[in-house]
Amino acid sequence: MHTLIEKVIRRLKNNPDYKFENSYSFRELSVILWARGTQLSRGAWKRLFFRQSSGLVFIGSHVAINHKYLFSAGKNLIIEDNVYINALSFDGILIKNNVSIARNCTLICTGVVAQKGKGIVIGNGSGINAGTYLGGQGGIEIGDNVIIGPGVKIFSENHNFSDFNINIKDQGVTRNGVFIGNNCWIGAGVTILAGVTIGEGCVIAAGSIVTKPVPSHSIVAGVPGRVLKKRGELKDELFGQEIPV
Repeated sequence: MHTLIEKVIRRLKNNPDYKFENSYSFRELSVILWARGTQLSRGAWKRLFFRQSSGLVFIGSHVAINHKYLFSAGKNLIIEDNVYINALSFDGILIKNNVSIARNCTLICTGVVAQKGKGIVIGNGSGINAGTYLGGQGGIEIGDNVIIGPGVKIFSENHNFSDFNINIKDQGVTRNGVFIGNNCWIGAGVTILAGVTIGEGCVIAAGSIVTKPVPSHSIVAGVPGRVLKKRGELKDELFGQEIPV
């Protein structure tokens, strides 16, 4: 049974090197397959209302997708339980192939109806972990094979606040897109602010707040985040230990 599941997933993902852990019991595998089958049946219905869908869609329980006609899904999209998605925006939400969105995530493109947002793109093979917030008002683009850890928050919009005579909420916003390159690892609890570009192959340590552009293949940590090393030099000079991610 393990071999059969591995073959099926390899074909779905178009990845001949995919490996499936063979230590699961028959009971465990049965529970996993039942859950995926239930998600697939939900996805088969909801995908009918998407702007575009090019393959299987697996959707968990209590998933809300508002403005489905602006939502595009690639092959093998997995959306776990309690995810809220609002695709209202100029460009909508585009999710490419083999993407997973874990439970309790929020993807939103327009904060207030008076100011329509730009949208969100998530690249092939990327994984969005539990409790992540993506605010795509100013545009968010996530590359291929990106790992987004649990509790990550990405903002592409800031409130203006310079005028003392006007309430902050009435001063409007400034929007500036966020771009994350291919093959990055964004650690748990990271916050990425508007206007940040993170180059390909970067590792952002858990709990960091990224406020400035990050060159490719950098390791970033801290509040605010700063480049500590290039990948391949994994030891933190200050503490002599591996950087937590």
